[in-house]
Amino acid sequence: MKRTEIRSLLERTDYGTAVNVKGWVRTKRSSKNVAFIALNDGSTIKNVQIVVEMNEENDKLLERIHTGAALSIDGVLTESMGSGQSVEVQSKSIEILGEANPDEYPLQPKKHSLEFLREKAHLRFRTNTFSAIARIRHAMIFAVHNFFNDRNFYNIHTPIITGSDAEGAGEMFQVTTMNLENLPKKEDGSIDFEKDFFGKAANLTVSGQLEGELAALAMSNIYTFGPTFRAENSNTSRHLAEFWMIEPEMAFYDLNDNMDLAEDLLKYVIQYALDHCREDLEFLSKRQQDEEKTKKEDERSMELIKKLNFVLAEPFVRLTYTEAIDVLMNSKLNKKKKFQYIIEGWGADLQSEHERYLVEKHFKRPVILTDYPASIKAFYMKQNEDGKTVRAMDILFPQIGEIVGGSQREESYNKLLIKIKELDIPMESMWWYLETRKFGSVPHSGFGLGFERLILFLTGMSNIRDVIPFPRTPLNLEF
Repeated sequence: MKRTEIRSLLERTDYGTAVNVKGWVRTKRSSKNVAFIALNDGSTIKNVQIVVEMNEENDKLLERIHTGAALSIDGVLTESMGSGQSVEVQSKSIEILGEANPDEYPLQPKKHSLEFLREKAHLRFRTNTFSAIARIRHAMIFAVHNFFNDRNFYNIHTPIITGSDAEGAGEMFQVTTMNLENLPKKEDGSIDFEKDFFGKAANLTVSGQLEGELAALAMSNIYTFGPTFRAENSNTSRHLAEFWMIEPEMAFYDLNDNMDLAEDLLKYVIQYALDHCREDLEFLSKRQQDEEKTKKEDERSMELIKKLNFVLAEPFVRLTYTEAIDVLMNSKLNKKKKFQYIIEGWGADLQSEHERYLVEKHFKRPVILTDYPASIKAFYMKQNEDGKTVRAMDILFPQIGEIVGGSQREESYNKLLIKIKELDIPMESMWWYLETRKFGSVPHSGFGLGFERLILFLTGMSNIRDVIPFPRTPLNLEF
């Protein structure tokens, strides 16, 4: 008999039909005459209840069935009289596909800490929390591709191994085939990278943006969606060494066009989650509220679904960095020195606490900040006529701060060349990027949306390590 996914099974009403269902045992409870098995196959957060009549054959089978075991069950679909479920399966035969020793299986039916589950990342998909996150993550991958495809964008695969540093930060993972215990050296004692696989120093990419710009300057609208890597020795709840980035680049777009697209994308994927992931979102919302019961009311997070609708409700506020500094400097929190980082004046690099104040306290809706000081932004951003600021934009969300960073890109060859020289960026790794400004250069823009940052916001989780299947962080390379 062909297997039926539990998600589909729970929507059926053709009672009396023979069905086959397969999955993993969440719980088992028995009485004198009957046993109940909660079975889940990952297709939905809900379990299907398997009703097993107690007899000699089933008694022996049930002794081997514990939480975590994999079963195949042939039975009859019946209407359930129990609360919280519309159907159940009356078992006719049970096949144990894989046993789970209760003395060894670590995910027994009780509450486990997120820290414990990170150590069991090979099994944590089997919990309600992580299966819900995985399903939402899948839905968002589909929604992102759908959004851009519907707008005639082309998906471009940009290199994972690169010889350039898009951010100019230098915190990159090196890639080499050389013997690290016997590195070839030049006469001056430096490493001879000409002996390496690529004949030059190579790194894992921190962004697909620069290569994305090359494609946009021929195909108009493109986007990348790929893994990126940062070798920052940071153990915060917001940092990963390996994560995924969504980076569109658009020819003939100015900063306003860029902001419009980013706002449309965020609202589209959030609405998609509300439309297609409702049960998982409701579960995660309840989980978040249970976790925060002990907090004071003003310290609790906004209820998850309310927060998502909060973002959808109105257009995002748009203001310049300079205007934001005025708001922050004149705020009670700043005047009373309640911010951890006091805003002293123009030029300050805004922290998450400042971004959240603007969104949650002052404007009470998402905010897009523009025209940042050039000194705190990347070399490729278009310079404004004031000589001090660049055409940058950051989108700020409640409880998370910055979720999108982007800019209009500098299309002037001479201005870009001067900036590269000022920052001592090696010309041999940037010649191709500069050359695009010599041949048919046009105004163009783009932005980056950290996918895990988006999932963090959508799920209400508090640590970014819990929204990627296998987190890569300092001193953590398990699984």
